[in-house]
Amino acid sequence: MARTPVRRRPVLTSRGKSPPDVFPRMKTSGFRESCALVIASLRSRRLFFHSLLTVGFLLPVASALLADCTAGRATAAAEGMEPVRVTADGHGFVLAESGTPFTPWGCNYLGEFGTILEEYWADDWEAIADDFRAMRGLGANVVRVHLQLPAFMESPERMRPESLDRLRRLLDLARDHGLRVDVTGLCLYRIKDVPAWLDALDEEGRWRAQEFFWREIARACRDHPAVFCLDLMNEPVVTEPGEGEPAWLTGELEGFHFVQRIAREMRGRTQAEVAAAWVARMTAAIRAVDPRVLVTVGVIPWSQIWPGATPVFYTPEAARHLDFVSVHLYPRAGRIDADLAVLADYAIGKPIVIEETFPLHCSQEEFDEFLRRSRGVAAGWIGHYFGRTIAEHRATAGDRDAAIAAFLESWRHNAP
Repeated sequence: MARTPVRRRPVLTSRGKSPPDVFPRMKTSGFRESCALVIASLRSRRLFFHSLLTVGFLLPVASALLADCTAGRATAAAEGMEPVRVTADGHGFVLAESGTPFTPWGCNYLGEFGTILEEYWADDWEAIADDFRAMRGLGANVVRVHLQLPAFMESPERMRPESLDRLRRLLDLARDHGLRVDVTGLCLYRIKDVPAWLDALDEEGRWRAQEFFWREIARACRDHPAVFCLDLMNEPVVTEPGEGEPAWLTGELEGFHFVQRIAREMRGRTQAEVAAAWVARMTAAIRAVDPRVLVTVGVIPWSQIWPGATPVFYTPEAARHLDFVSVHLYPRAGRIDADLAVLADYAIGKPIVIEETFPLHCSQEEFDEFLRRSRGVAAGWIGHYFGRTIAEHRATAGDRDAAIAAFLESWRHNAP
């Protein structure tokens, strides 16, 4: 039976307790035990974001007003949209043809609460258009989307053409709203959707399938002006699975897995060696199709947990294949100085984009301070959009609604 298109606006829920600190104090020196605690804390972070939202309704008046306010600006931004390049000094970004400075400023967009974008984009395209319009109204010039591998691949060597067509349509939609797209790929957020053929592959077979994915995604995105970058994977890790854990996925939250291993056996290799080899192969697959597109990988800054930890995906061996650094950094109350110091670990002569951030564990005032002070180091920022406008948050009672509305107002105010 075909699904009836329904615009399901998320609303906040007061269900459950406030999440614990994202980065709890480590009580063990064991690496695996520490990793387990960190992954548990990541679950809390994702749980917070998903608990912010449940099913609600659209405020048509607010939406119409937002459309009127942003339509002209989006149309102007879409006309003559230029590719983005890294500056010659490696500190920022410029538009390729005019040389105009470009500051990535945007939103992570996973889709509506309880679903993933690809699960409803065939039936409810207008919902996506509404959200793109709303994000542009917040001053965003970048939207980060998370492509699910099962939605795009039928087998290790066959893509789903209908999904590639919708990806191109999504890029067109972004262009029409004056947005560029951070295309994050290889996502496996629902373990139940992981195809049997993928689970049957060993590491080498898995890497080959991932190379094929990126070749075809790069082909679909090639020369589209709305493409900001290709992000190889959301928060990859190089760790062996613990007892009872899935072989390749971790960070489970109510059926969603946001963290993925690129290797499950070290076989005498270091983490840095594995990361560099994987990055080299994924980027080579992309460059064979599109040698000019920007490529990055969004990582957890482990030095925020363990000061001095090596950023394995940004060692010289790995970073030489990447165009800029992407870190997921959530400032903590009373620790803004320490969190800003983390960025120094990623100062490798390439632009730094804080690809995920939000005042999850600090006040809005502290977050604004973090944002202001990070401008001297970072070259771009991507927050979160939860599927509701400021007006919708303000119309709903609750501390969390008020906090998110304050964040979105600040995000809009601080937009470059």
